[in-house]
Amino acid sequence: MSLGKGLRDVSASLSLIKLPAYLAYCDIRQRYRRSSLGPFWITISMGITIACIGVIFGNLFKSPMEEFFPFLTIGLILWGFISTVLTESTTVFPSSEGIIRQLPIPLFSHILRMIIRNLNILAHNMFVVPVVYICVGKGVNWDILFIPGFVLLLINLGWMSLFLAIVCARFRDLTQIMASVLQIFFYVTPIIWMPNLLPARSAMMLLEPNPFYQLLTIVRDPLLGCPPSISSYVYTLTLAFLGWIITIVLFNKYRDRIAYWL
Repeated sequence: MSLGKGLRDVSASLSLIKLPAYLAYCDIRQRYRRSSLGPFWITISMGITIACIGVIFGNLFKSPMEEFFPFLTIGLILWGFISTVLTESTTVFPSSEGIIRQLPIPLFSHILRMIIRNLNILAHNMFVVPVVYICVGKGVNWDILFIPGFVLLLINLGWMSLFLAIVCARFRDLTQIMASVLQIFFYVTPIIWMPNLLPARSAMMLLEPNPFYQLLTIVRDPLLGCPPSISSYVYTLTLAFLGWIITIVLFNKYRDRIAYWL
């Protein structure tokens, strides 16, 4: 089966990256127009959430605060980015219906627009991290390995977003199902609790097959000063390769029908 049509759309979108980047900037500017702090309102909200959850769950699980607070902070910020991207991907084509029907813009550009918009919000939220390190009296010891880990995260979010956008454009009820699935993964993934709380056997059964745990690990661990395991990189690389192959095949088959599903 030819993969050309889907790949050409993705390639054209990446070559026109300035367009979705500008549209993402306009989205943020429009959303926070006449607001003094703009996206930093989300940062303030994230900081308050981290403080409340950190105090409650840190004492509940009797975790050392100098370890738990940075772990919780980075985990919640990254999860907020991942879950928002995947949630918005379920409605990205219907919300861009007017543009899709009137302008010959590559469809993957709408995915890039949504991801770049949330990348801007993620950048604002990351200002909370050094504040937390200062509050717990812990020095920042980031490993540069978080950069390839974050690139792998974006590559995987790219195919996941495109896959969900195609499927949810055809079956709208899946939008609500996806929200419920993400809620379940939030609780079974070490975000508000640390993985060392689980017995070794349970951790292997629950965490190793969890794609969100693996994606969080390759970014969060270097930011905590701990290099991720080789198995996490192998897992996420394999996930990216297989995910993009399946998604491109699906995109190639149904790309021309998406405008008629809206």
